[in-house]
Amino acid sequence: MKITYLGHSCFLVEAGGKRVLFDPFVSGNPLAAHLRAEDLRCDYVLLTHAHSDHVADVETVLKNNPEAVVVGIWEIYSYYSAKGFKGHPMNKGGWWSFDFGRVKMVNAVHSSSFADGSYGGEPVGYVLDTRDGVLYVAGDTALTTDMQLIPRTCPPLTAAILPIGSNFTMDYADAVVASDFISCNHIIGCHFDTFGFIKIDHERAKAAFAEKGKELRLPAIGECFEIKP
Repeated sequence: MKITYLGHSCFLVEAGGKRVLFDPFVSGNPLAAHLRAEDLRCDYVLLTHAHSDHVADVETVLKNNPEAVVVGIWEIYSYYSAKGFKGHPMNKGGWWSFDFGRVKMVNAVHSSSFADGSYGGEPVGYVLDTRDGVLYVAGDTALTTDMQLIPRTCPPLTAAILPIGSNFTMDYADAVVASDFISCNHIIGCHFDTFGFIKIDHERAKAAFAEKGKELRLPAIGECFEIKP
């Protein structure tokens, strides 16, 4: 599984022969000024919630990838479907099989609304079960014991993307606990450094995971790396 970090909580995941883009927010991120949302190529866009720092570039991406399918909770699906974009609705519960693998929508503890004030449904996370690995993308969330259900209902995780910036989401200390809940030692951090509220000490965050025998990867924006099942 190949993963490219595009800043904040935006990741491009290449698995099962397809390109899956999570939470496109590039144009409004001052740390990602060297990237262009217009240049992103994908087959699917998976959205964890409707806040602007996760959906700001959705329409730009979809207009430049007219065959791409946007996937989200019912309210998010309905919002983009009404604008004429292709979509697939989901909600928290069971699996749906796409051509790149299975997807399970899971709980997240946060809030969700569009910039125009309309309701964005409840926030979510995703588990991707593909031939190239199993990935949990937590979305914006606080630490929750619901995470303990993931190893009970999903295949063993290859890696997990967890928010670590604090203030709006978990901090890295809570993310260490979350990694225990999900039985995963290979963690990729997100939702950090973009704004003043969420700047972190990288070395302290990595040390907190290392003390528990875990790895925290804090990729540079634009960095591409592989995880293997």
